[in-house]
Amino acid sequence: MESLECLVERVKEEVFSPSADVRAFLPSSAYETAWVAMIPDPERRSCPMFPNCLIWVLHNQNHGGSWGELDLTIDHLTATLASVIVLKTWSVGSMNIEEGLKFLHAHTEKVLMKHHGGIPRWFAIIFPGMLELAKAKGLEVFPQGYTGVVEDIFNEREKIFKMEETSCGGHHLPLSLYLEALPAIYRGKHEDILKHKREDGSLFHSPSATACAFMITGDGDCKEYLEAIVQRCGHGVPPAYPVDQDLIKLCMMDHLMRLGCGEHFTKEIGDAMDHIYWNWVTEELQPSNVHDLPLQIFKDFLTFQLLRKHGHRISPERCCWFMRDPQMLLHIEENYQDFLGAMYAVYIATHLMFPEEPEFENAKTFSKKILQKGLPGKDVKDHPSALSDLQEEIEHELKHLWLARMDHLEHRTYIERTKGYNIWIGKSSSCRLTCSDDIIQLAIKNFMTRQSVYRTELEELKRWSKDTGLANMGFGRENTSYCYFVAATPIFLLLDSEVRKIIAKSAILVTVADDFFDEHGSLDELQCLTQAVQRWEGEGLSGHSKVIFETLDDLVCDIALKIFNQQGHDMKTLLQDFWREAFDVWLTESEWSRIKHAPSIDEYLRVGTLSIAIQAMYLPACYLASPKHPQSSSGTRYSKITKLLMLSTRLLNDIQSYEKEMKDGKLNMVPLYLKANPEANIEDSIAYIQNKLERFEKQLLEITMVDSNAEVPKEWKQIHLCALKGFQMLFNTFNAFDSPTALLQDITMAFYEPLAMDSQRMLLPTFVLNAHESIKENTGRLMDDSSKKEVKTQGQLQGMNGKIVYNSRAIPSKIKQSLYYVRPKCLLGLRRPSSCMFLAVPPNSPSPLLKM
Repeated sequence: MESLECLVERVKEEVFSPSADVRAFLPSSAYETAWVAMIPDPERRSCPMFPNCLIWVLHNQNHGGSWGELDLTIDHLTATLASVIVLKTWSVGSMNIEEGLKFLHAHTEKVLMKHHGGIPRWFAIIFPGMLELAKAKGLEVFPQGYTGVVEDIFNEREKIFKMEETSCGGHHLPLSLYLEALPAIYRGKHEDILKHKREDGSLFHSPSATACAFMITGDGDCKEYLEAIVQRCGHGVPPAYPVDQDLIKLCMMDHLMRLGCGEHFTKEIGDAMDHIYWNWVTEELQPSNVHDLPLQIFKDFLTFQLLRKHGHRISPERCCWFMRDPQMLLHIEENYQDFLGAMYAVYIATHLMFPEEPEFENAKTFSKKILQKGLPGKDVKDHPSALSDLQEEIEHELKHLWLARMDHLEHRTYIERTKGYNIWIGKSSSCRLTCSDDIIQLAIKNFMTRQSVYRTELEELKRWSKDTGLANMGFGRENTSYCYFVAATPIFLLLDSEVRKIIAKSAILVTVADDFFDEHGSLDELQCLTQAVQRWEGEGLSGHSKVIFETLDDLVCDIALKIFNQQGHDMKTLLQDFWREAFDVWLTESEWSRIKHAPSIDEYLRVGTLSIAIQAMYLPACYLASPKHPQSSSGTRYSKITKLLMLSTRLLNDIQSYEKEMKDGKLNMVPLYLKANPEANIEDSIAYIQNKLERFEKQLLEITMVDSNAEVPKEWKQIHLCALKGFQMLFNTFNAFDSPTALLQDITMAFYEPLAMDSQRMLLPTFVLNAHESIKENTGRLMDDSSKKEVKTQGQLQGMNGKIVYNSRAIPSKIKQSLYYVRPKCLLGLRRPSSCMFLAVPPNSPSPLLKM
């Protein structure tokens, strides 16, 4: 595998260089290409106007007979129908037609049953129209007649047509968007069709609708639009044209960050976001056409999410415009299948909510309702294969609180599951941006490198725990792996190795000392240990107390020396004070517990926010990471961001630990609230604390995510966010830290288990040769046209329609454009329609295609 540096440079060139054409990431659509290929040449009606589009259809049939992307979805049905129709129209590809019909016979009902009554409006219009057109062309798609589920879709289309007859407009999508699939009586006169024409000559930027409009009207503007597409995009037509290049760039940056690669493109992404921010604040929001509503909402909230993540202070009012229109909200609910992608973007953006953003809160509630509506029932959820890519992502998003997710594991999940970046362009469900081998290889290499570093550091920490004696205390929780997991995995930025280890070591020591105060030490031992820490002198200590103090003293000295060497500041006394404070309040809590003292809520929080020991675990790492530090709040040594973190982590712990702590006679916010409010019950107490927690977390997020909060160094923000996410994970639905097994699987996946890639996303990149004629066996050779030498690489035959898959890592990139495949009696020249696919078409082919 190539080095990270080489892969990073190639991806920079591909995505961020001035010469990068991000439109190349948008895949060709089999459905749209088939419709453009359907157009007859005005001068020679027996020939296609765009023969290369027809060739594209011939050479892009999937193994198994379908057309479309590799996943089996309803999009496959319409794409396959359009493709067999166009091949039948021009009397070519009889074997392709046969395979396509076999696919439709075998899979249509199975694919439709997955939706259980949730068929999108676009499909309810297009699918019956394609079946009727196929029948008119003499294709018997269902020779035994339509099944019940297919009949249901015809009935749904009739309902749509009746609604259209009584519709008063509003936000309803016009039927002309699906012109190519409409019965003649619904198409209208020429002027009715062309009234939807846009300045570029298209109908709704849709190649298929525009192709149909041109075949019906012969309009010159439509013709120019179609010619421009083919000239610009080559043989395969995109789902929509023109393409919003800013949106594609946004999607690619989001994709890189979700793969865990964002750290390698900090400057490039930052520069791009600065430019996008300038446009955001200077451009007025333009009203969207009804057809563009889902895409506009998706773009607005993706833009908002990325801007807020990159430190820009922006208001969600700019992108919550649709929430102010009750009719639009009703339209979204009625057509929820068309808006799932948009609502997914809305819901993700609302994770980054700040205080006093009620409109954003409403958007979160509304989007969540739509997403829940878009998920299948439990009987379908029990079969994961029935879920689409988007539904899997929605389910994951709704199930797991954002703050409780560890970025390192999120990257793993995304790498293993993603087959590209889903984007909602065009009239169907979605399309998937095509990403080069370099991007996925970078993600894999990056994850594996990080995993290796984490394993090494964890082993070092385990040795430290044993050497200090903390691992052999004989009581409480020895959670070295847990503590390191919480230190290393919450945020995607690679914190300095020493920072991670300091957090982990401090957390290990806090765990052992806290357990000693809670469970094992006598009051005399606890008082002696606390006094020793206050004077920072361990003389007279023995046993566990001595081990704890000596480890503490060594750790503080080590951290203080690192800070002095790196920052030039002597922080030893301050570090000691953090621990003095922690030991002092641990003793106070122990004494309260022994005498059954019930403090007031204010008194409890004053002690409890310090006993959670955030200052001892995370602030030393902050001082090592940055020479600057925020100003302390009045009357305390802690800044606002640290006080918010202390409050949040204390409340998180108390919500999930109150039952055990009440049983053990320990103090907790939940019973203290009940004592102060006798009329309340447990649920009231938890709700009260949860509301406070959410308010504190929003305030903390605002400080960590807005660059204008310059008094707080960036490194402090990252470490505080790391701490908050770590505690959210530990205390999200139960107290995972006290469970000896709760995190073992996550730790294994984070540090030890290799990535599991499916067959569609192999660890070694590939490219494909598609022969115009079927290749029965891989007997030929791969040749370099420039050197006339054979390229030594292994090819694997796939399917009957001429696909040979090669490992392209064995092929120097500089010669990939000049390769050709040689087999007996046939020379296949190469074209390169995308970054990793090669289309091979034999010259001098006897096919009528090349004689037109």
